[in-house]
Amino acid sequence: MSKGKIYLIPTTLGDTNPLQVVAAPVADVIKNIHHYIVENEKHARRYLRKLDIPQPIDTLTLYPLNKHTAPEDLPTYLKPALNGENMGVISEAGCPGVADPGSEIVRLAHEKNIAVVPLVGPSSILLALMASGMNGQQFAFHGYLPKDRKERIRKLREMEKAAGRQTQLFMDTPFRNNHVLEDLLQTCAPTTRLCIAADITLPSEYIKTQTIQQWKKTTVNLHKRPCIFLLG
Repeated sequence: MSKGKIYLIPTTLGDTNPLQVVAAPVADVIKNIHHYIVENEKHARRYLRKLDIPQPIDTLTLYPLNKHTAPEDLPTYLKPALNGENMGVISEAGCPGVADPGSEIVRLAHEKNIAVVPLVGPSSILLALMASGMNGQQFAFHGYLPKDRKERIRKLREMEKAAGRQTQLFMDTPFRNNHVLEDLLQTCAPTTRLCIAADITLPSEYIKTQTIQQWKKTTVNLHKRPCIFLLG
């Protein structure tokens, strides 16, 4: 029996119409998928409804993959694919496997010789880099900053030193965004360039690149807004 495939299904970056930011072939692929590995079951069902799948939502099997998932459960999630059925992986936002726990299931799929198929969709990291005007040849994504402020400032200084040779991308939980911006303005040199990309692909999208000196004269509220920061 031939094995099924693992389709990495991108989602929107916020409450927008999927057809505006997700490639049309995604809707075609999921018409024949009945097993999904998802970060959030409730949000995944809502997303699939928006894509107008033909099969009833209640007939789908959803396997949760998040910080509460036991590592020993992951191999069992791939049983449908090993039995010849295609499966989908759905992140909370954006592309599965990128700053996302989906990478673990993808690693297991490769180990079991299951074909992995990435589908086209929005990535806040790549879109922010594209729109920043910063070095797109060499860049590094650092994920979330440390919670402790002293450690956060130490990390910011470390990234600022590297920003001259490669763009530094990072993020934090939305409710700490304003604190991160405050630390950036207090820590970085006046001539260092900072790009703030918030609410990407949403009607409230905000993307702006300025020096730290210019940002000190700019008022922007980033509280609880999905945001990527770039230093360059």
